[in-house]
Amino acid sequence: MSVLARAVREVESALRNGRVTSATRTKFQAVALLLREERARVRTDQQGSDTHRTEQLKRLDGIAKTLAMTAVRDPALLALLAEDAVVSDEARSLSREVLRSAGVEPPAAPVTEEPAPDEAPTAPAKPQVVPQSVVSRQLANPFLAPDFSAARPSAPRPTPLAGWELLGPLLRSFERVTGPRVSTCMELPAPSSPLAPGGRELMPHQARLVAAAADGHRTFLLADEPGLGKTAQALLAAEAAGAYPLLVVVPNVVKTNWVREAGLWTPHRTATAIHGNGESIDGFADIVVVNYEVLDRHVGWLGDFGFRGMVVDEAHFIKNKTSQRSQHVLELSQRIRSFTARPLLMALTGTPLINDIEDFLAIWQFLGWIDAKKPLADLMDALDATGLTPADPGFYAAARACVVDRGIVRRRKVDVAADIPARRIADLPVELDGAAGRSIRAAERDLAARLVARYSDALAARRSGSVVDGIDHDLVRQVARWEQKDAAEAKSGDNVFTMMRRIGQAKAALAADYAAQLARSAGKVVFFAKHVDVMDTAEETFAAQGVRFSSIRGDQTSAVRQRNIDAFVEDPGVAVAVCSLTAAGVGLNLQVASNIVLAELSWTAAEQTQAIDRSHRIGQDQPVTAWRIIAAQTIDARIAELIDSKAGLAAQALDGSDEEVGSSADLQHEALVTLLTDALTATPALPGR
Repeated sequence: MSVLARAVREVESALRNGRVTSATRTKFQAVALLLREERARVRTDQQGSDTHRTEQLKRLDGIAKTLAMTAVRDPALLALLAEDAVVSDEARSLSREVLRSAGVEPPAAPVTEEPAPDEAPTAPAKPQVVPQSVVSRQLANPFLAPDFSAARPSAPRPTPLAGWELLGPLLRSFERVTGPRVSTCMELPAPSSPLAPGGRELMPHQARLVAAAADGHRTFLLADEPGLGKTAQALLAAEAAGAYPLLVVVPNVVKTNWVREAGLWTPHRTATAIHGNGESIDGFADIVVVNYEVLDRHVGWLGDFGFRGMVVDEAHFIKNKTSQRSQHVLELSQRIRSFTARPLLMALTGTPLINDIEDFLAIWQFLGWIDAKKPLADLMDALDATGLTPADPGFYAAARACVVDRGIVRRRKVDVAADIPARRIADLPVELDGAAGRSIRAAERDLAARLVARYSDALAARRSGSVVDGIDHDLVRQVARWEQKDAAEAKSGDNVFTMMRRIGQAKAALAADYAAQLARSAGKVVFFAKHVDVMDTAEETFAAQGVRFSSIRGDQTSAVRQRNIDAFVEDPGVAVAVCSLTAAGVGLNLQVASNIVLAELSWTAAEQTQAIDRSHRIGQDQPVTAWRIIAAQTIDARIAELIDSKAGLAAQALDGSDEEVGSSADLQHEALVTLLTDALTATPALPGR
């Protein structure tokens, strides 16, 4: 192994110090060949102990990963690792020399047999989208492939309940057995520590689920209400279970947020998101996040990636087992369970368990509790242990308890109110894809370039061309004031106001889609927007999804306005109140909702607080969560940070103060100052650097 490690370091050094030569390629292929052969030899060697064999494989994996990261730098090296790559005579000769230098007599060269001429050709595989980074990973480090030796045997065995139809009774057990004393949550252990690996503090209810994963539980239907931190619980459960690489399947609107949350809760783990065909993903990441909409084009390579855990967010999306996305999720789950004895499988949904209970068949199948016809081994063992059949009166209560103990965890806000702030803001970053996103980012670059040009011209005129040491921050603030004044007087063109409006338009459908998800899982939602066209887009989205809503706008008569408010407050079927931030931000009592979606940012912290206070007021018996939709990698994110810094919203937790810190003009000015400062910092050749 020391000879192999030294050879890998030599290849790595050659690549770092110059171009790839034929000699380097030969050494690279020879080392890769030897690594494959040595790993195969160690795995089949029965003379040593299991501990020694495991240690050898671990050392080989470390050497192989170094080789893998080296190969990613050059496509020519990757081609040498393909299954059909021709091993050159030079590489074979060099591999034999390396073996001799290690004191090992190389085996005789194998005889290659040509296939018979009349042999039928193999049918081509179905075309699949495979990102280049994933190809690099697969070719550069074949030892990261799934280890099927851990597969769990699935041979059928006789049981006392084998002749009974059980799926129907299991579902009915959740309808028949109800009442305040009936638990919908498995028993969870006391946590050993409230701290996450990154030093962040967990809420007690979160820590208990993570403790269950640490104790060895591996399947969870996590049905906590929105706002109770299901994302953090899932990420930390994976950490506790060592379930890496981890696959996370999510709706598009929360994909970016999952990557961000992974960075917060498990900062030592790399996370990557699949966008489109996956050109930008990191094939060596620990956590791979993919949205339902593009899952179909990636399901092939995802199934072969070697995942040790899988999380499905908003799991009610797979309730229809005939849909393509449900079939893909179930296929991936089955493939993961086929090569990992005890993978971590988590279904996240805020939908109450007593609603549309048949929809949960797909979730139970994803978790490996059942297949299409019957309970699987663990659940069947638990049912057998009750000694009851569906003909016995006590069966339904016992069966429900068996299913809950498989991993159902359900907490409501009111149940854990002591754990969470009375009101809080949760930021949800979204990616603006497509033409709208590209246009907005281009407009922001143009605005920054215009600010830089004004700064450079002013600096040259004021200093007569002299060089200033560093950025002239007084001049930066003056340029921002000039731009702010021009923007207020402008009739057209891109400025900070038009950009924020365009960002709001681009976020509208994503924000409405998230509000619809909240409405389905947590009840009534208040949706706030600043502009009429954003409200229009949101209402069109709700109508298309069959979500009933009330509209509260500034141009309504008092009678129409009150009628729409009453409909939202009193009609259980009206799920969303679509409100104008300026017209409905004060004077309304909407405490029937504990979830608020802020589709557009306010220009002041006070305006934002006033909107949240429509729900957080006397009569509200649950903690209130405001979900702030932020356009990632745009000025939207900078303005969100400025709002928080002005209001002192440490850790996104509101303290109940209505004090306004600064005006809207101050925030607009600070946004322009930040934009110009960032542009000057990124361009060191400009005057003033």
